[in-house]
Amino acid sequence: MMLGDHVKASRSSHDHGEPLSPAARFFHAPRFNVYIIAIMGFKTRINPDVVKAGLEQTLVKHPRFSSKMVVDGNKYCKNKKWTQTKVNLEDHIIVPELDPNIEFPDSFVEDYVSNVTRTPLDLSKPLWELHILNIKTSDAEAVGVFRIHHSMGDVKKRAGSTFNSRDGFWWFFLAIWLFLRLIWNTFEDVLLFVATILFLNDTKTPIKGAPGVELNVKKFVHRIVSLDDIKLVKNAMNTTVNDVVVGLTQAGLSRYLNHRYIHSSCTGGEEQKDGRVKESNSNIPKGIRLRTVILVNLRKSAGIQDMADMMAKGSKIRWGNVIGYLFLPFTIALQDDPLDYVRKAKAIIDRKKLSLEPIFTSTCLGLVFRTFGTKVPAAIIRRAFSNITMATSGVIGPQEEISFYGHPIAYLAPTVYGPPISLVVHFQSYVNKMTISLSVDPSVIPDPHELCNDIEESLKLVRDAAINKGLVKLDVV
Repeated sequence: MMLGDHVKASRSSHDHGEPLSPAARFFHAPRFNVYIIAIMGFKTRINPDVVKAGLEQTLVKHPRFSSKMVVDGNKYCKNKKWTQTKVNLEDHIIVPELDPNIEFPDSFVEDYVSNVTRTPLDLSKPLWELHILNIKTSDAEAVGVFRIHHSMGDVKKRAGSTFNSRDGFWWFFLAIWLFLRLIWNTFEDVLLFVATILFLNDTKTPIKGAPGVELNVKKFVHRIVSLDDIKLVKNAMNTTVNDVVVGLTQAGLSRYLNHRYIHSSCTGGEEQKDGRVKESNSNIPKGIRLRTVILVNLRKSAGIQDMADMMAKGSKIRWGNVIGYLFLPFTIALQDDPLDYVRKAKAIIDRKKLSLEPIFTSTCLGLVFRTFGTKVPAAIIRRAFSNITMATSGVIGPQEEISFYGHPIAYLAPTVYGPPISLVVHFQSYVNKMTISLSVDPSVIPDPHELCNDIEESLKLVRDAAINKGLVKLDVV
C-alpha cells in the first residue's frame, strides 16, 4: 500500500493560531530542544519530483506540517502558537548532488545525518525537512532523512479500556490485591522520581554523559535484525516483544560495558564456547545503578487512517502529546544463562505496569506548568534526565510492506536527539524486521557499532538458549 494514498484530505482552518501544548513547549525549552530523526531506506532510487508532488497533495495539507511557530506577547509573558502559512517545498526538500561511487556510503550517510543536526530548523517556516540521498548503502538503494521538531508531536486520540471477568468473587479479590500493589508501587516510584530530581544520580559508567551532553553533536547508527527471532523468544518464554527487546538491551549494554571495563583495566574475561561469559570473569563493578527513561504517551496511538481523518476539515481527533515519564532500572551484569536477561526485564516491566508513575509525572508537571509557566517544569525534566543514563523507546511498524509515493521502503530507523543524555536506543519493527537505532554522543560512546554488535549477538545467544533448552518447537521437514 502507499502511505500517500491514505492521507489525502482538505486543510483544516487555523486562522487564529493554536497554542502549543505543554509538552510542545517543553521541547522548545532552553537546552531541551528535541528533534526527531527518521531515516528511511528504500529499495529503489528516489525520484524527487514524484515525492514533491505527493507531499504537495498530502503532507502539506496537514495543519501541523503547514504551520509555523510564532511568539507574541512581551518578555514577561510570551505566547507560543501554531499559525498556518504557505509552504514552499523547495525550502523543505533537500536533494544534494552525490558521487554514486563514494567509497564508504554507510559512513557517509551517518556523517551526513550528524552534520544535519548541527543547525536548528528555521523557526520562520514549518519545523520539518526531508533530505533525499540517492546513494546505495548496505541496506538500501537510497535513503531519506526526515527531521522534525518534537514539538509537532504525534497523532493521538482518546481511547477507553475494558476488563471482563466471569468470576465475580475472584475478580474482586484480584482487584483489591492489584489496587494495593498499584498504590505501593506508585508511592515507591514517586519517591524515586522526586529523589532523582533532587539528588539520586546514576552510577558514573563509560556510557553516562557529562553535564552539557545535550550540546554535543550526535552520531546515528542502526542495525537490522530478525523480528521472527524476537517473536521466537517471546513465544518460547511466554513474554511480550517489549520484554524481549528490553532484555536484549540489558544484555547488549552488559556485554558492551564489560568490554569497556576490560579495556580500562587491561584484564580479560573468559568467554565460553557457546558465547556466554561466566559471572566470575565479569569486569563490571557490582551494584551499578543504570536507568533508562521511557516517554509514555497517555493517548492511544492513531493509525494511518486516523491521520487521514484528522486532516479532514472539522475532524475532532486531537493532535499533540500528553506525556508521562517512566524510569526503568536496568540490571547490568553478565548472566550465565542468557534467558535471565529476558526474565529480569519481564519482572521489572510487569512491576511497572502496576504503577501510576507516568500519570503522576504528567499530572504534576502539568500543574507546575500551569502555575509557573514553561521554565520550571522544563528545568525539572532536564534535571531528572541529567541524573539518569539513557532513553529507550519502541514503535510497532507496518506488518506489510509500504511505499513512499511509489518508492518501496526497505527499513525504518527513527530516533531523537536533544535531551541531556548520551544514549538513545529505539526499536522499530517493519514487516519481518526489527531496526535497532542508536543516537549517541561519540565523545562518550566512540564505537556505537560495537554496541549494535553486542545487542545483535545477545539476540543470537538468547534465541539459541531458548532452542537448546527445548522451549521452542521446531518444525521438522
